[in-house]
Amino acid sequence: MNRRERRVAARENKKGPGSAGVQTAAALCEAGQRHMQAGRHRDAQLCCRQALAADPNHVGALHLTGLLSLLAGQHDHALKAFDRAVQLKPGDIEAWVGRGTTLANMGRPEDALSSYREALKLDPRHSDAAFRCGLLLITLNRLEEAISYFNQCDELYPNYAVVLQHRAGALHNLERFEDALTDNRRAYALNPMSPDICNNIGASLQCLRRDEEAILWFDRAIGMRPNFATALMNKASSLSQMRRIEEAAAIYHHVKTFDPDNADAEWNMSFLHLLTGNFEAGWTEREVRWKTQMRPAHYPSFSQPRWLGRDSVEGKTILIHSDEGLGDTIQFARYIPMLAARGARVVLVVEGALHPLLSGLPGVAECLTIPAQSLPAFDLHCAIGSLAMAFGTRLDTIPSPTSYLPALPPERVQAWEQRLQERQATGKKLRVGLVWSGNPNQANDHNRSIPLRMFSRLLDTEVSFFSLQKDPRPEDQALLEQTDVIVASDFPDFAETAALVSCLDLVITVCTSVAHLAGALGRPTWILLPYFPDYRWLLDRDDSPWYATARLFRQTETRDWGEVLDRVRSELARRIASLEQP
Repeated sequence: MNRRERRVAARENKKGPGSAGVQTAAALCEAGQRHMQAGRHRDAQLCCRQALAADPNHVGALHLTGLLSLLAGQHDHALKAFDRAVQLKPGDIEAWVGRGTTLANMGRPEDALSSYREALKLDPRHSDAAFRCGLLLITLNRLEEAISYFNQCDELYPNYAVVLQHRAGALHNLERFEDALTDNRRAYALNPMSPDICNNIGASLQCLRRDEEAILWFDRAIGMRPNFATALMNKASSLSQMRRIEEAAAIYHHVKTFDPDNADAEWNMSFLHLLTGNFEAGWTEREVRWKTQMRPAHYPSFSQPRWLGRDSVEGKTILIHSDEGLGDTIQFARYIPMLAARGARVVLVVEGALHPLLSGLPGVAECLTIPAQSLPAFDLHCAIGSLAMAFGTRLDTIPSPTSYLPALPPERVQAWEQRLQERQATGKKLRVGLVWSGNPNQANDHNRSIPLRMFSRLLDTEVSFFSLQKDPRPEDQALLEQTDVIVASDFPDFAETAALVSCLDLVITVCTSVAHLAGALGRPTWILLPYFPDYRWLLDRDDSPWYATARLFRQTETRDWGEVLDRVRSELARRIASLEQP
C-alpha cells in the first residue's frame, strides 16, 4: 500500500461504519489486487485486513484473502475466507473455484470436485473449473469421468495442448492407445518443443507394439532434455521389447550415472540379467524393491531380521510371506521343503486362494492367509520371491522336480473326472484346458494376453476344450458363449483348479498363474509367450528349467500370435495322430 492509499484508508476509517466503510473496503480491495498482481503479497494482505475491518462482509476482500492465503499455503485460513465468500454471494464463480483448489490442496478431492461443479453450474463454459475436475478425477482413477471434462475443455478451447496431454494420459491408462496417440500428436502440433509430449507419443506407440517408431520419439525427447530419465527408461523398454538387450542395458547403466538412486533402472536391469541367465546379478538387483515405493504393498514391516541365506536357520522359526503375484508364489514354493530340510520351522503366509493348495506343502508347519490377523512367534522372515536368491540359485541349480505340490484329495479329483466324462464331447480324443488372458491390471498384459477370437483356429480340432479362464473380459465372454469350449465352473481356490488340471491331458495357457500351477503339478503345459517374455522363461528355448513338463511356444520378431497358434494347432494334430497309432 502506498502512502496516498494509507492516508485515504485512515481518513475513511475515522468516519466509522456505513456506506463510507463499504467504499473504503472497495478501495482497499482494489489496492490489494494491485499489490497482489505486482507480487507484493504482504501489502495485499494488509489491504485485505483493513478492508474486512471496514466491512466484514466485503466479498471481494474475502475472495482476495482466500487467494493470498492459498498462495501462502495457509489452507485453513483460505477455506474459511472462500466459505464466507460463497455464503454471502453464492454466484461468485471464482470463489467456488478458489475453494475447490484449496480443498484439493488439503487432500479433500471429493469436496473439491463438488466446489468446481458448483462453479460449472453457474457457468458451464468455465474451462478452468472443468479442467481441474478432470485433473482431480485422474487422481481418483475415475478416468472416464475425467475424459468427459477434458472433452468439455477441448470443445471450448480446441487448441489447448495441456488439455490434450492430460486427456491422452487418461486414454492411455484406459488402454485406448490409438486415441491417446491422436491426442498426443495434436498436442505436439501445438507445442513441438515439449520433450514431455514427444515422450508421450513414444509411450503410445510403444503400447501399440510400434517400438521402432517409439524410439524415434524418445530420441527427440532426449535430444531436448538429455538426462530425461523417463524417456531414457522408455527407450530402454522398447529396445528390450525388440530384444536389443545390450543397448537397453547400456541405457539403464547411463541412467544410474546421473540418477544413482533410480530404483526402476536397477529393477529393469535385474530383469534383463535374469532373462539372459545371469541369476547371480539378477536376484541381487531384484532386491532393490525393498528400498523404494516398489516394496510389495501387502508385505508387512517386521522387527525381526530378514533371512537372506547367510545365517543358519536350524532350530529357528522362519516366516515366509507371499510378496508378488499368485504365480510367483507357486513358482517359489519349491524352496519351502529345502528350507525345512535345513532344520527350520516354516510358517507360510499366502493369499486365501492359495491356502488350500499350499497348506499341505511338505515342510510347512503352519499356513496362514493374508492378511494374517495374528502371527506366531518367529525368529526370521523372508519374502517367498527372495528364496531363489537366498539359496544362491543359478541356471544350473534350479530345483525342478517334476511335481512339488502336495497330493490332492482323491475324492476331489474323482469328482472332476466324473464331471468331465459327462461333459466331454463324443469322439474328442484329448482334454485340453485353455487360458488366454491374465490380469488386465498387470503392466505388460497388453503383450502377454491374447483375444479369444484368435483361438478359433484351434477349436475345430478333435479336442474337448475346457476354459480355465478366470473373469473373461466382456468381448471374450460374448464369444465364449458361441463356441464349444466347456466352461467348467468358477474356481473358489487353486486347489479346485488343480483338481481339474489333474484330469486334463494338456493345458494351453498364456503366462499366468495357471501356467505355474500346471507346471508345478507336473502336467503337460504349453505356454504361449510374447517375443520379449517374462524373465523366468529365458530366451531362445522351448523348454523351461523351472518346469520339466512345460513346452514354450514363442512369438517371433513379427509378434504375431496367429503364427504361434498355427504352430500349436500343428502340434495338437501331431499329438492326436500319435494317439491313433496302434
